[in-house]
Amino acid sequence: MITLQIEIHKGQVDLSGEPILSDINLNITTNSRIGIVGRNGCGKTTLLRLLSGELSLANTESDGGFMAISGNPQISTLSQMTFADNSLTLVEEIRSAYKDILQMKADLDAAQRDMENSATEENIKRYTNLLELFTREGGFYFEKEYEAAIKKFGFTEEQKHRPLSEFSGGQRTKIAFLKLLLSKPDLLLLDEPTNHLDIQAVSWLEDYIKNYKKAVLIVSHDRMFLDNTVTEIYEIEHGKTTRYVGNYSQFVKLKRESRDLQTKEYIAQQKEIARIEATAERFRYKATKAAMAQSKLKSIERMEKIDAPDSYDNRTFKATLEVTVQSAKEVLTASNLCIGFDTPLATLSFNVYRGDRVGIIGGNGKGKSTLVKTLVGKIPALSGSFSTGALVNVGYFDQQMAQIRGSETVLDNMITAFPSLTEFEARSALGAFLFSGESVFKTIDMLSGGERVRLALCKLFRKSPNLLILDEPTNHMDIISKETLEDILLSYNGTLIFVSHDRYFVKKLADRLITFENDEAKVWDFGYDEYMLRQPKEETLTNSPQKSEKKEKKTYTTPLKEKAKRERALKRAEEKIAEIETILGDLKAQQQSPENLADYQKLSELQEQIDALEEELLKQMEIWEELT
Repeated sequence: MITLQIEIHKGQVDLSGEPILSDINLNITTNSRIGIVGRNGCGKTTLLRLLSGELSLANTESDGGFMAISGNPQISTLSQMTFADNSLTLVEEIRSAYKDILQMKADLDAAQRDMENSATEENIKRYTNLLELFTREGGFYFEKEYEAAIKKFGFTEEQKHRPLSEFSGGQRTKIAFLKLLLSKPDLLLLDEPTNHLDIQAVSWLEDYIKNYKKAVLIVSHDRMFLDNTVTEIYEIEHGKTTRYVGNYSQFVKLKRESRDLQTKEYIAQQKEIARIEATAERFRYKATKAAMAQSKLKSIERMEKIDAPDSYDNRTFKATLEVTVQSAKEVLTASNLCIGFDTPLATLSFNVYRGDRVGIIGGNGKGKSTLVKTLVGKIPALSGSFSTGALVNVGYFDQQMAQIRGSETVLDNMITAFPSLTEFEARSALGAFLFSGESVFKTIDMLSGGERVRLALCKLFRKSPNLLILDEPTNHMDIISKETLEDILLSYNGTLIFVSHDRYFVKKLADRLITFENDEAKVWDFGYDEYMLRQPKEETLTNSPQKSEKKEKKTYTTPLKEKAKRERALKRAEEKIAEIETILGDLKAQQQSPENLADYQKLSELQEQIDALEEELLKQMEIWEELT
């Protein structure tokens, strides 16, 4: 593995002759875990394009700027991942990310054959050297690694063997993303990696990045993801970078403290300058004091001036959402509601009461959006029923609203939706969502994804619904916009049902959850933190071998010996399973005997033994499955 060193000093990047980044300072080394944050349009993706070699600095060393890269590191981003052969299956394409390990495996197999045919010292040494290298590079666990990754990204066993040409555009992007991760470049550049990944896949990705042995640079608006993966944050604001040590939450705290300190020091220095100037002004025309006055004025010139803090780039929409007519206490009732299209996805029963904030989470394609589309009448239920209570006024948002197209202006679109509004009232409403001045005359086709979301929310809030149903409302939003929406929804006095992959958003808002996992839907009467505490801990699959508790003596073996060892272990597991099942059968027979049926204490003792044995049987079955 190379020693990575990339440095950018006072870098400037122009696009179409306009400076996008004006003062970039960045240092990346081996094992760096860097998060890049900033407002939409601040230049985060431009920085990634610079690092990947797609763009160059506009200034040179003579201007004080440079970008230096030591060695010849492999730097990869998703935009560089292409499929050379669409006839390859998913698993074949993913395995191609391990071309070096696969070549090592072929060399190791050849060395083993040579050693078995002729056990010369040279052949044995060659085999053991290759075996050590193969082990160090992860040769004995890479298949387990990519199998887990494919599963966590939502692909089934059947899909693994389908050709790439049969997958949708979104699925192909996920396959390319997986291949990018598993190819393990020296610098991994990730631009919004959690977009369109469900919570299970994001959790796997976090573990993978935390155990990644090389450098990672991440552009993301996902605050919890940044908290769980990075150790330093670079913020881009006003075209400049500022570095903070720590994850996202630590960055927020440090930025606030740094700004407060700079403000205090600036104010104190300005007061001191004003005092010195006042003293000098009082004495400068007195002959005996003129020299002292000039000395004081020169002391101001010698001061290292403290700049006033740059104003925060915290422009955001400033809207309120208030219910004008309250609904009945029971807002929504679902009874054996079966949702799906051609085949059922889930069946569930639940009640939603006034003031509830229900978060819906789970894997892609499991039924989250299908549920809310059923509740708002976009698709019919397969069976069962649901109903809304008295005076319920539903407001609905989904991503299709953020994809609207047309030549209509923003202002005309607003007035079309609300014909009773005057132009002044329409412009005032739009202004609260950052559509002011000439921007109200933009056509819908000219709007960015974030602007379309703001327009949709502006129209939705205008209706003052008392039941708000939102499907992924924070897609296309930067962090400040997400925080603004969170604050609005926290103060909302109606009822909220929402789908989101943003765990921070779910954690902050939801007081109840509906989860779609393991092919079933469940209702939980608590929020995200308690839900996570109740989840069983999974064995973490990392991209490096686990360190053993104590250093073991290095030994070498052959695949034939490994096979024999595994077969012996398999036989022991089968014998243990048979033994436990025999004892369980005897204990259960004792439970049914007439003398024990009337003895509560004896039945309790038997049940305790049965429970313990069934737990042991489950462990032995897991061992057996692993060995097979």
